[in-house]
Amino acid sequence: MRGTFITFEGGEGTGKSTQAARLAARLRQAGREVVATREPGGSPGADQIRALLVEGEPGRWDAIAEALLVYAARRDHLRHTVWPALDRGTVVICDRFIDSTLAYQGFGRGLGPELIDRLRQLAIGDFQPDLTLVFDLPVEAGLARAKSRGGAETRFESFDVEFHQRVRDGFLQIAAQAPRCVVIDAQATVEAIADRVWQVVSERLPPT
Repeated sequence: MRGTFITFEGGEGTGKSTQAARLAARLRQAGREVVATREPGGSPGADQIRALLVEGEPGRWDAIAEALLVYAARRDHLRHTVWPALDRGTVVICDRFIDSTLAYQGFGRGLGPELIDRLRQLAIGDFQPDLTLVFDLPVEAGLARAKSRGGAETRFESFDVEFHQRVRDGFLQIAAQAPRCVVIDAQATVEAIADRVWQVVSERLPPT
């Protein structure tokens, strides 16, 4: 039986990474085999590309170069991590996937959905998640959370507020059009969000 591919999406500081880790732990406690991964990254080649994308100044890449780097990393990640795990029947939880590219490079950086879709088709074909959880939070609150974390991976946080608002609006538009997407209110408490995530996943995850 093929595994299940669950993706966590959202803007900066929405708490999706925390919730992805919590879900992975809860599924393992329930006896599921789980691979928890992230994008950009998730394989040795993709991890090298990640540093190019998330570190440095906002203007280090133009939008097209950025999208090409994202899809180069994604192709490597799928070939070496995601697809083999799904073939084993594993639940794969991924922090960011195709919807982030559409939201960030398509909406945020203005490339538009058609160009992003052409890149997707070239790199990975029609492959998509079984379930996507889109974490939604007002932009200012998310950026404040993200900036409090510190670290080197601050390139996207450094884009202006208007960019991040386009990203948020893009995610909500994607979620409204894709039945696989469920919007999660990221303003709730960590525990309340975790319970909501578990409810959604329990309803959609095939039985063992």
